[in-house]
Amino acid sequence: MTTSNQQFLQNLYEAFNKGEIETIISVMHPDVKWANGVEGGFVYGRDAVREYWTQQYQVIQVQLEPLKFETDESDRTVVTVHQLVRDLQGNLLADTTIQQIFTIENSLISLYEIGETETIQEMIQKTIMPKQQ
Repeated sequence: MTTSNQQFLQNLYEAFNKGEIETIISVMHPDVKWANGVEGGFVYGRDAVREYWTQQYQVIQVQLEPLKFETDESDRTVVTVHQLVRDLQGNLLADTTIQQIFTIENSLISLYEIGETETIQEMIQKTIMPKQQ
């Protein structure tokens, strides 16, 4: 994998953890296809990603720590990430490791996918349910 993709994405993870949404959106293709990690499915285009994150930040806080960067057979950058999800009061809702997959074309993210995993909603349900029983 090119080191430039790794540094490019490392910078974006830092921006995400600081809540700098516009920094990340600025390096997305205008017609980006972005995985909806909360509910599943995808959102399409920069405006839809902005709206998705704005809604997400009103309910949860997500911190991402990249652990490993790889390139797959389709030349996509696969990042193994430690993900912490907290409610707005700081209570831990989910603590997991996921794979985030980026297709980068002409220095823009055109596609973001999530490896086989549960949605954030499903992870939170598993965390909350045992406490309620």
